[in-house]
Amino acid sequence: MQKTVTKLLIAVSFILISVSNIYAQDPQFSQFYAAPLYINPAFAGSTELSRLGLNFRSQWPSLQANFTTASLYFDHFFEDYNSGVGVILNADREGLAGLQSIDLGLQYAYQLRITRELTFRPGVEVAFYNRDVNFDRLVFGDQLDENGLISDVSAEQFNTGTSKFFVDLTLGGLIFSENFYFGYAAHHINTPNQSLVEEESRLQMKSTFHGGYRFLLPAGFRKYGFNDKGLERSLTPAFQYKRQGNFDQLDLGMYLTYEPVVFGLWYRGLPVRQLEDFPNNESIIALVGLMVGDLNIGYSFDYTVSGLGIQSGGAHEISLVYHFSLRDPSKPPRSIMSLPCPRF
Repeated sequence: MQKTVTKLLIAVSFILISVSNIYAQDPQFSQFYAAPLYINPAFAGSTELSRLGLNFRSQWPSLQANFTTASLYFDHFFEDYNSGVGVILNADREGLAGLQSIDLGLQYAYQLRITRELTFRPGVEVAFYNRDVNFDRLVFGDQLDENGLISDVSAEQFNTGTSKFFVDLTLGGLIFSENFYFGYAAHHINTPNQSLVEEESRLQMKSTFHGGYRFLLPAGFRKYGFNDKGLERSLTPAFQYKRQGNFDQLDLGMYLTYEPVVFGLWYRGLPVRQLEDFPNNESIIALVGLMVGDLNIGYSFDYTVSGLGIQSGGAHEISLVYHFSLRDPSKPPRSIMSLPCPRF
């Protein structure tokens, strides 16, 4: 009976979050700088090379109400036009009923050198979403008998289809110098209706602030930041703050880059704000990354410190980023100020 009641509570929570007027949060990545196009369209084409990336996240794998998110992206910079373009495909599956969301985003960013030390990149994304759900996997109160066992077919009826298509719009901006960067993105600014039932449910606008500063470390005799082989030695404190509807969250941590390896340690939560009388603490995140030629490989684990506890299984995340050149080798590269933000 306890297992059945637990399933019921999770199912009810799923309904409240996914198909009613309660506002839901977007999927997230702990290695958010390894998913740059997911954070902010201003990152499109932000490297001198072309870039292909893959992110995969499994959250709370020990629970039935778990979340699985994958993201695949490609971006490229056109030197002659000071422009970057990107395409990103995201897939997310959540909850007992397997609510699925797939979206394809097309991005454009323009690179503007403000001063010799400062560069600004505005960006825009148009995305096409499709969401669907299996209502048959949900359990409602009228299906339970006096012993808490499932016995009857629910009287709950859904008169609309099980899928929803909508168009979404995101705007962003990024400003950076040799060692400093700061960005802002406004996601879902058109607040599209995402409801799978007759009642309207608007996808609330999400504001994302992110930034950091790279401190160069000793890398040899009278050298800082990069050694004789060009390998980076740096320490980068960074943050990401997100707000969507009534939810907000802060990621705060630090990267140690000692090529070819990278280490990271993060805290996720916002203890100054309470969630229904509970402390807003979510997880401690540990990261290790490896740079192998043009390929960056990252793994991170979220140790859950919220009420769910580590018995939820935490969250596992893998990132792969590959850099390559589509530039004409006979054409000298234009001097582009590279972003100092982490690659994981």
